[in-house]
Amino acid sequence: MASTTRPTLAEPPPDPFRERRRAALHERMQLLGGRFHFETDSPALHSIVQRAYARLPSHRLPGAAPRFLVRLQLTPTEHSRHAIRTHSEPPRVRPLAGAGILCGAMESANFAAITAEQRSALIVVSPDMLRFPYHIRYELLEFAVYVLASRVQKLLPLHAACVGRDGQGVLLLGPSGAGKSTVALHCLLQGLEFLAEDSLLVRPEGLLATGVANFLHVRADSLRFVTDPGSAALIRRSGVIRRRSGVEKFEIDLRRPRYRLAPAPLRISAVIFLSPADAGGGALLAPLRKAALTRQLAASQRYAASQPGWSSFSRQVAALPAFELRRGHHPLEAAQALIELLAALPRHRPAAHAR
Repeated sequence: MASTTRPTLAEPPPDPFRERRRAALHERMQLLGGRFHFETDSPALHSIVQRAYARLPSHRLPGAAPRFLVRLQLTPTEHSRHAIRTHSEPPRVRPLAGAGILCGAMESANFAAITAEQRSALIVVSPDMLRFPYHIRYELLEFAVYVLASRVQKLLPLHAACVGRDGQGVLLLGPSGAGKSTVALHCLLQGLEFLAEDSLLVRPEGLLATGVANFLHVRADSLRFVTDPGSAALIRRSGVIRRRSGVEKFEIDLRRPRYRLAPAPLRISAVIFLSPADAGGGALLAPLRKAALTRQLAASQRYAASQPGWSSFSRQVAALPAFELRRGHHPLEAAQALIELLAALPRHRPAAHAR
């Protein structure tokens, strides 16, 4: 009679972590200045990778592009829920491996293990978690990709949006709910290039910024400002995601012909802080003094301010034009103000690597 004893660490099978098994599905993409190789055996996880990163512009930064490996692993489901409830012990730790990382996970584990030194990440997802593809993408996959890209390339991670034109970008800063996405939406509708909604990576030397321009998230009440019927209808046909806070937003896929995505990293040329103050019929852009800019920048980017490269970054940003963007009667006014600002900025010749 065959033995039903489970393999243990004391008596492991020849390949307990399945390290030598080749993944069935692969994607190779140029993202955030790096060359990412995604691999998985799960069609569902492969679909999440494609939804996140397919058809995006290939952003390159100066120098050789580092290579990254991200493995997405679906945990086995040998134990049924009934077995877990009726047994007196929890599920056994299961050996998993990928991207050069070894781990042990219980049946319902969901996590991302990241090693910048090896330029790799292992993302483990339980079958039950497949009901929440947005959270897998946003909280595990994109998290791992941003951490790898920023740590290995020594880029500063900013909580900011960025739009631009002709190689120059405007940094949009403000807390969650300040209106960055609404302003960015109207900039898109007016023909500006979109770089990022709320997560941006910046090279401190030279202020070259990159991001992932896959989606823009707007609340339903923002649509009252969208006067073009075609644009409004397209947004309403978009899927709806639910943030951890409970706020629901339309998730607009920007990889459509009507939207312009930044084809290359943008050089930060101006800084804008969104303000809840009303312009009162005056100019929307109020200049900021250098001291106020430095203070607000550090206060709005507490994590980035603790990272290497912050001193160089903040010193260069302090020399840029900086403004407080006050509220007008319509977000279109804010978009027009940013368009005029970009037109007035001195032109920088795009770097050869950015094309």
